Amino acid sequence: MLSFHTARQRARTGNKTPPRIGLAVAGGGPIGGMYELGALRALEEAVEGLDLSRLDCYVGVSSGAFLAAGLANRIGTEEMCRIFLTGDSDDVQFRPETFMRPALFEYMRRAASLPRLAADWWRELLFSPGELHWPDFLTRFGGLVPTGLFDNAEVERFLRDVFTRRGRTNDFRQLDSRLFVIAVDLDSGEAVRFGGEKWDDVPISQAIQASAALPGLYPPVEVRGRHFVDGALRRTMHASVVLERGIDLMLGVNPLVAFNSGVDADVAPTSPGRLAAGGLPAVLSQTFRTLLQSRMQIGLAKHQQQFPDIDQLIFEPNAQDGELFFTNAFSFANRQRIAEIAYRNVLADLRTRADTLGPVLAAHGLRVRGEVAGDTTRSIMDGLQPRPRKTETTARLHRALDDIDAIVGSRRTH
Repeated sequence: MLSFHTARQRARTGNKTPPRIGLAVAGGGPIGGMYELGALRALEEAVEGLDLSRLDCYVGVSSGAFLAAGLANRIGTEEMCRIFLTGDSDDVQFRPETFMRPALFEYMRRAASLPRLAADWWRELLFSPGELHWPDFLTRFGGLVPTGLFDNAEVERFLRDVFTRRGRTNDFRQLDSRLFVIAVDLDSGEAVRFGGEKWDDVPISQAIQASAALPGLYPPVEVRGRHFVDGALRRTMHASVVLERGIDLMLGVNPLVAFNSGVDADVAPTSPGRLAAGGLPAVLSQTFRTLLQSRMQIGLAKHQQQFPDIDQLIFEPNAQDGELFFTNAFSFANRQRIAEIAYRNVLADLRTRADTLGPVLAAHGLRVRGEVAGDTTRSIMDGLQPRPRKTETTARLHRALDDIDAIVGSRRTH
């Protein structure tokens, strides 16, 4: 599902300088990240002139921060597909279980306070039995519950390794493009832009760890004595971060939308078609998706008023896609299938909206490749060509040659 705002007046009309393009990638857990990967891969293959690893600015939230940071570090969508989908990358070895290790240290730290809490409780129970109630018990012993099930220190270690090899960087200040990773301060509710002023010295790997710290799944991440959690708690996509950078075109991907089951109002409440029949997980999933999408729609409407001269294209799943809704948002098992759905959804959007999109993309030196978008049988795997294996040295050389090609190409367009 594609929604977009056409610029009222483009600032660079008649200007021969390359257009400034920004990318905003929302969160959505592991499955959301795989949907975003499929969508981005489709865009890069089907839109001629678009190189997602050479944009002017990026903003990523939660799982979207993984992809935004990878692109800003010149890890293209093809290589990401090899890392996360096929597993045949000669660069990064991705193991889902690494991200799902129990937070044993957190469990032990919480359990260590049990004797003291129990002693205080029994003391008050003996001397003031009439003043204690069950809510007091829950409040007092609630501190024993871990803040996260899994250890996100492994997330940071994985990313730190990836961003410190083959010419990449773990330092926001050394990137060729601006990258912003959003997290929320747990104690104040304030959204912080890692990569922005006063926060650009934080390692990219730690910023992503903080942005992806979904409460209940991962514990808060401490940075400079402050505790940070998932950036989506404040806003869904934080698109304003790139819109404020004076760009000409914004591309956005949001993987979570409310599911429309298509059940008529007169169908019995207990019908299997009703989401309530799926129990608490289905109800919570729909609630979460509805809140995120509603908040994003409000934000997009506001952005169209605030930034009327910027073309804005947002790609989302189809509301009727039950396979996406009923897939566990924190499962890695179906990642290739989810990426495939996203890939075909975006190609379909580009194909069916070609007449409207054509002039918008053309204004920025882009065009839809009809042979790609028009191929209804095309798979995300079709564009993954065999490639020679690289060493650290050859990878750095290849990166340098890409830089030279980009410089030569930009000069030819002037």
